[in-house]
Amino acid sequence: MSRLDELIQELCPNGVKYEKLGDIASYSNIRINALEVDQDNYIGVDNLLPEKQGKTIAAYVPTEGSIIKYETGDVLIGNIRPYLKKIWLADRDGGTNGDVLTLQIKDRVKISPKYLYYVLSSEDFFYYDVANSKGAKMPRGNKEMVLKFRIPVPPLPVQEEVVRILDTFTELTTELTTELTTELTARKKQYEYYRFTFLENTGNSAPKMQLKDLARVFRGEGITRKGSIAGNIPVILGGQEPAYYINKANHNGEVVVVSRSGASAGFVSYWNEAIFITDGFGFEADENVIRPKYLYYALKARQNNLHQMKRGAGIPHVNRKMLEEIWLLVPDLKEQDRIVRMLDEFDELNTNMLSGLPAEISARQKQYEYYRDKLLDFKELKPEGDDTN
Repeated sequence: MSRLDELIQELCPNGVKYEKLGDIASYSNIRINALEVDQDNYIGVDNLLPEKQGKTIAAYVPTEGSIIKYETGDVLIGNIRPYLKKIWLADRDGGTNGDVLTLQIKDRVKISPKYLYYVLSSEDFFYYDVANSKGAKMPRGNKEMVLKFRIPVPPLPVQEEVVRILDTFTELTTELTTELTTELTARKKQYEYYRFTFLENTGNSAPKMQLKDLARVFRGEGITRKGSIAGNIPVILGGQEPAYYINKANHNGEVVVVSRSGASAGFVSYWNEAIFITDGFGFEADENVIRPKYLYYALKARQNNLHQMKRGAGIPHVNRKMLEEIWLLVPDLKEQDRIVRMLDEFDELNTNMLSGLPAEISARQKQYEYYRDKLLDFKELKPEGDDTN
């Protein structure tokens, strides 16, 4: 029997009383001058992080008027778009605004701040908060309904043991997530280095040629989703995925596409199917000189340089002439085939690994969420005189 089971058996064998949040906590009604806060202790809904990841420093800090005070041990919850699951247990005193719910425990002998934080971090609470929110475009949590959320209030020693277990599990989960994220970053860098090395070490005899001499370039056609007929032909707007699908194509076969404008300007992609290129440049390789897939890898290795070619303050774009003047190493076709074959194999291996690591991180987080919610699922104490099963 675990220590938690022993405490439950000793202190609350018949169950735990459930109480409304409003009976054990209230919203802060203390005001302080805005000049008392800074980037580190001002909490706005914008610097609360989604998915229960705490907070970051504030980009905006008010400089006049009065704001809501929070204190160490208060639980702060983002009240705009509650589905983002923004919550933080205050480890300092500071100030916030009306878009953040500041819950202050009435009696810390009855319930501990860390325990309340874990309860309100549960999926049950956020499901309840979202279900009772108001508004469609920018939903807000219902402050009155939040206070009606029922939470289990076991004896303090039971709460402390739950907190100890969850703190330990949180630490282990965080360490593992950090390790997996570090591995993910390292693999990406390794792949970029490996690809660059292959393309740059093709021998001193490999000539350099400009892109305009290696491929025919054409600009995509203007199109709107509203003015198109839905189909199964991907529309290539510039990102990694098709923007949408229509019933006609303006290119079929191998082509390298470079996004022309917007945030993704300069992004390189490779296609070997019927597609519709819109806000981008298509490059059809001269296969007597260069393989289409080799051209893709050669340009992809310069992805950062292409992004840096953006011009314009409002909507940045890459210039066709600048793209055409890019110099590339062009070994003979046999060597290109060898490089493409090696990079295809490494790309597949890398893709499998990179898709596996985020899945592992997600699985660990879900495991933690499940474990936490199970620990907080106490048998409810029946009211006196209630003999129902």
